[in-house]
Amino acid sequence: MPQPNDLSRSLAALDQDNTLIAVIEMSQASWLVGAIVPGVERHPLKKLMPDGEALLQLLQRWREAATQAGHPIARIAVAYEAGRDGFWLARWLRARDIEAHVIHASSVAVSREHRRAKTDRLDVNLLQRAFLGWLRGEGDHCTMAAIPTLEAEDARRPSREHEALVGERTRILNRMKSALARLGIRAFKPNLRKAAERLAALRTPEGSALPPNTMAELRRDMARLQLIKEQITDIERARLERLRQLPADPAHARLALLTRVVGLGIETADVLVHELLIRNLRDRRAVARYGGITGAPDESGARRRQKGLARSGNARVRRAMLQLAWRFLLFQKQSALVKWFQARTADGRPTTRKTMILALARKLLIALWRLATTGEVPQGVVLRPAA
Repeated sequence: MPQPNDLSRSLAALDQDNTLIAVIEMSQASWLVGAIVPGVERHPLKKLMPDGEALLQLLQRWREAATQAGHPIARIAVAYEAGRDGFWLARWLRARDIEAHVIHASSVAVSREHRRAKTDRLDVNLLQRAFLGWLRGEGDHCTMAAIPTLEAEDARRPSREHEALVGERTRILNRMKSALARLGIRAFKPNLRKAAERLAALRTPEGSALPPNTMAELRRDMARLQLIKEQITDIERARLERLRQLPADPAHARLALLTRVVGLGIETADVLVHELLIRNLRDRRAVARYGGITGAPDESGARRRQKGLARSGNARVRRAMLQLAWRFLLFQKQSALVKWFQARTADGRPTTRKTMILALARKLLIALWRLATTGEVPQGVVLRPAA
């Protein structure tokens, strides 16, 4: 039985004689639009500049052609693959009373031939077949992405920018350490507060000063590192200020609730709320699948094995939950989840702990989802006092 929020199939009945179906193959330079127009035998294709108004005029022209052929259009359904352009076009079309969908690119089945022809025209035909099957309510054709509001999409930016800046900081530090290691210097720590002042006093094992070009490169890296540190601090300070304010929306209230869990920091809570908890996931299985903490079975004939994590969900949620699971073992030792983990890893083998930490992360993700949606506190979990 289809669920109310099932995006793997359409829940509306399709009347193909009165429905204009269009798909868009989007690129940075142009859009290739293909359509199935009732009353028109051929499937028209049109290349456009990336412009919403031009797309709207094209759909209106095809609508008039269908009307002249004796098929008045009651529904226009448009779809395109998720990619660089995001969701702005879908929101823009819906604001103009046009049904718009965004297809998960990885959900469209493609030929498994070693070398297959791939052009924009062939991609449009492939999307048309997948979208048509989805509109008919048939499963396994493609899956649609949930289209967030502009406010929900903007709320993700601080945590994603923070993640990018932390990664950039790590890359700069590693690059500086590698440059110094080539000269035989290993004890210097570029992330210290006075590292820039101590740079001039560094000496190679031969007793000579750093070469001038290397010194100039390190100073530029130091300047970049300082700027990135300031930007990370600004993001963290702004997030703390928002957290101190009274909850203005459900996402803010869930964020304040999750930060009360001992061992769960603001960064992890922010990722969970704006990447997962704002979605209307129907059950615990959907939560685990979206978090990417589900197995990938490999079964054929007598062979039965697991290939590890499917990694088909949100990578940010998966990384955050695996890190949180290890922290949970330190900060929530009396919780039922930690005791469950300890009972199954009593043999002390590292491989057992590595396997079971994934199971703990899955159970913990479901428990936090229930805490945020229903207020059910996981058994034995310690909460900080409410502010």
